[in-house]
Amino acid sequence: MRSVETVLFLVVLATVVATSARRLRIPAPSLLVVAGLVVGVLPGVPPITVTPELVSLVVLPPLLYAAGEETSWRDLRAVWRPVTVLAVGLVLASAAAVGLVAALVAPLPASMAFVLGAVLASTDPVAVTALGRRLSLPPRVQVLVQAESLFNDATSLVLFRLAVSAAVAGGAVSFASTGGQFLLLAGGGVGVGLLVALGIVLIRRRTVDPVLETVIALVSPYAAYVLAESLHSSGVTAVVVASVVLGTQAHRMTTAHIRLQVDAVYSTVIFILESVVFSLIGLQLPELIRALAGTDPDWPWQALLITLALIAVRFLWVFPLGWVMQLRQGSRKVNWRMSTVVSWAGARGVVPLAAVLSIPIAADDGTPVPQRNLVLALATTVIVITLVVQGFTLAPLVRRAGVARTPAESRRERTVAELHLAEASLAHLEHLADLEAAPDAVLERLRQNLRARIEHTNHEHGEAPQSPSAAAVYRSLRRELLSVETAELTRLYEAGTIDDGTRRRLQRTIDLESARLDDL
Repeated sequence: MRSVETVLFLVVLATVVATSARRLRIPAPSLLVVAGLVVGVLPGVPPITVTPELVSLVVLPPLLYAAGEETSWRDLRAVWRPVTVLAVGLVLASAAAVGLVAALVAPLPASMAFVLGAVLASTDPVAVTALGRRLSLPPRVQVLVQAESLFNDATSLVLFRLAVSAAVAGGAVSFASTGGQFLLLAGGGVGVGLLVALGIVLIRRRTVDPVLETVIALVSPYAAYVLAESLHSSGVTAVVVASVVLGTQAHRMTTAHIRLQVDAVYSTVIFILESVVFSLIGLQLPELIRALAGTDPDWPWQALLITLALIAVRFLWVFPLGWVMQLRQGSRKVNWRMSTVVSWAGARGVVPLAAVLSIPIAADDGTPVPQRNLVLALATTVIVITLVVQGFTLAPLVRRAGVARTPAESRRERTVAELHLAEASLAHLEHLADLEAAPDAVLERLRQNLRARIEHTNHEHGEAPQSPSAAAVYRSLRRELLSVETAELTRLYEAGTIDDGTRRRLQRTIDLESARLDDL
């Protein structure tokens, strides 16, 4: 099967499986991994080799960009302390625990065991975001696990580079060099991300062509990633920082019509990339297992023990952190439900896969890297286990723990926000009426429309005015009122009355109406 045919087959398979997952209300990444495993063991299926360039350069930047853009800056500021503890402390503890267990249970030299620990130390933003979309977690918990997965890359990447240097090149490790590499990776990534975000904001504010806007949006994550990597800093951190900044500026950079088009195109691209990459994770494992045939029959138990160690150290780290956070809030009782959910939401995925695939085949002296195939197989198996086991059980755990937001709570929050928006528009309309800034007939029609929205908490519109001049005035005033509603929506979000999910849904509703007015 040629490469093009393989890619097309994966796209079709992933689309069918992901669509089935939505209908069955189960996590698409978990089902995609299972489907990839099933296809990989079928007779006649050609070997699937995933290159690190395919994952890290082609697939990873847009997926990270989409995950970062969904992150609320307001909520991120509220959880930066626990995120910092998890992104640095938990990564170091996880790498040490996995490295120790791997050295004890697997035939790995200490240097390669540490490489495996560094690979699996950080949670994966793509997997965590994809698994968390349907969980209805409280905003604070959702942003905590998502932000942790987004910002723990710099720590794990420093560890990985140090481990590879010690295992492959025999390089010396010192605290000074470690600190310098961390500053270069994290600080450089943040700087590049901010620089790219600033440039994109300036460009997009001067662009009115929807096609160009879409192209710029698609190129943005690659620009941040490539520039950061060329400067030997963290491309992942650069993409995350750029996406978070641009996500806060999205409604200021472009028109509603362009935002809707860009969102539609980007959602399609993300759906395809997510579907294919999780299928590839499943497809990769059978080939790695065949490469180990006859060399180490105990690798499944080794992978299981490493997975248990990874989960255990996360529980042992998250529960004390949760207790400290409760103490800061004046409560001595540990919220075990939240801590359990956060502990279990630690799936590995695309980023660890890209890291383990980038391990060199040969050392600097030309000798083969010891036990590279075993490290690849163990890491991929752990990734598959976390995606399948934690992916399928996370939603039931959230429901059993009782921490999920109920549909009634979400509807109530949206209803309150809709009423605030309609009341803000009505108040502005009365101000225009006092100024006699528009014909009474147009003002009365808008007034009736807004009163109907307040009464029924929906968007009910009457017939369009018959007079062309009245129609123009109506559209102009309606756009002005939509601007007022956008400002009120921003105020409600910044005041903490609504969460980021509600703000995005209502902003999309406003954008749809604005686009409809443009087409009249």
